[in-house]
Amino acid sequence: MSITRITTSLRQQDMHPIGSITNLGATVEAGDVQAFATGTFGGPTDPVSAGYFGVTHGTFRMTYPFNEQATVVQGSVKLTDVAAGTSVTYNVGDSWFVTQGTEVLWEIQSDFFVKHFFAVFDK
Repeated sequence: MSITRITTSLRQQDMHPIGSITNLGATVEAGDVQAFATGTFGGPTDPVSAGYFGVTHGTFRMTYPFNEQATVVQGSVKLTDVAAGTSVTYNVGDSWFVTQGTEVLWEIQSDFFVKHFFAVFDK
């Protein structure tokens, strides 16, 4: 067993580059959004996983492929639940929960944004 500290000092160069956010099934609406990740538990195809996910400034749409609780550790993002039409801006320390299958519009308001997530796939 172990305890992993969730840090707010993670740098872009400390994360693994994924490339364009489109590699994860997103649709870019503005900017050249590049994605980065570093795992803290499990892996991307495991039923339960956790880690850091970062993106550069821009706007994109993505349908969540899993249920997720996330906390902002760097930057700022405005998330819009596309179906409901509701938007909330999240800053460092703020958290949210989203269910699998929800389409979300991401507006990254900082040069670089990082969240720490805990994800669970529905079968």
